[in-house]
Amino acid sequence: MREFTIGKNDAGQRLDRFVSKNLPLLPPALLQKYIRIKRIKVNGKGSGRDVRLCAGDVLQLYINDEFFDKPAEENLFLTVYRPRLNIVYEDENLLLADKRPGMVVHADETEKVNTLINHIQAYLYQKKEGNPRWENAFAPALCNRIDRNTGGIVIAAKNAETLRIINEKIRAHELEKSYLCIAVGLPRPAAGKIEGYLLKDEAKKQVSFYRRPVPGGKSAVTLYQTLETRDGLSLVECRLLTGRTHQIRVSMAEIGCPLLGDGKYGSGPVNRQYHETRQALYSYKLSFSLPTDAGHLNYLRGKEFTVADIPFRDRYFPNR
Repeated sequence: MREFTIGKNDAGQRLDRFVSKNLPLLPPALLQKYIRIKRIKVNGKGSGRDVRLCAGDVLQLYINDEFFDKPAEENLFLTVYRPRLNIVYEDENLLLADKRPGMVVHADETEKVNTLINHIQAYLYQKKEGNPRWENAFAPALCNRIDRNTGGIVIAAKNAETLRIINEKIRAHELEKSYLCIAVGLPRPAAGKIEGYLLKDEAKKQVSFYRRPVPGGKSAVTLYQTLETRDGLSLVECRLLTGRTHQIRVSMAEIGCPLLGDGKYGSGPVNRQYHETRQALYSYKLSFSLPTDAGHLNYLRGKEFTVADIPFRDRYFPNR
C-alpha cells in the first residue's frame, strides 16, 4: 500500500485524473476498476472517481508496486489491460501466437505500446507467470520476427533455456516455416526453387534481387508450389531455406508474380483494383522437425502447428 497526501498545488483535481497522472503505467480501465472496488481510498474510505481532492486529503493506493515505476520500454506492457492474442499453442516453456497483419512485433518509431511482445508479456503477467520486480526475472522474448503487414506464427520463449534452444534450432534450420501467399499471375513452372542474392538498402528499407553474387549480398533460396489459380491470381505455398528480409516478396516479384497488395515489390494498379494495401503473405505453418537433441524441448519433435483463419485465402480462394 502507498499513500499520497494532497498538497495545495494538487487540490481541486479529480481523483481519477490525479492517480492517472502519478501512475502512468496503470491502465485507465484498471484505474476505474480499482476505484470501484475500493482499492483506492480517500481518507480511509472508498470514493467516486470524479471527487475533487482537497489539500490535506490522504490517498491510500492498494496497488502492485510495479505500477509505481517510471515508464520505460521494458515495462510498458503493464499499460496493456486486455491483451489481444490469438494463441495457437502454449505450454510451460513457450507460446505460439498468430500475429495479425498490422501489428508490429517490437516497438519501433511508429508504435511503442501496442506491440506483440507487450501483449504477450501483459498476458503472462496477468497469469502471474512474470513480474518485472522479480529479482533476476527473465522477460519473455520473441524468437522470430514477422513484418508489420505480414501475419503468422511467432514463437515466444518463456524462459532463457527455451530461448537459447529455439534460436539455435532456427539457425540450424531444424524448424520449418511454411507461408501462404497470393501471387499476381501464374508462376512458371508451377512449382520450383528461386535462388539468388539479396542486397538490402537500409535507407529505403528495400531489398534488391540478383542472380549472381554481389558485394554485401546474401544468398536466398525459396521453394514454392502453386496450390490453385483463379482469375489471374495464384495461391502459392512457400518455404524458406534461408531467412532473409522480404525474401518471399522480392523472390516472387523476380519471377514475375509479385504478391497481391505488396506496396514495395508489387503492382500498384493491381493492388488498387483489389483494394489491397498489405501484402497477401502469411506464415501459416510451423513444424518442429528437431532431428538433433533439443534438450527439454524434445517433446516438440515432430509436432506441427497451423493457422486456420487466413483472411486473404478465405476471400480469394474460399473452401480451400
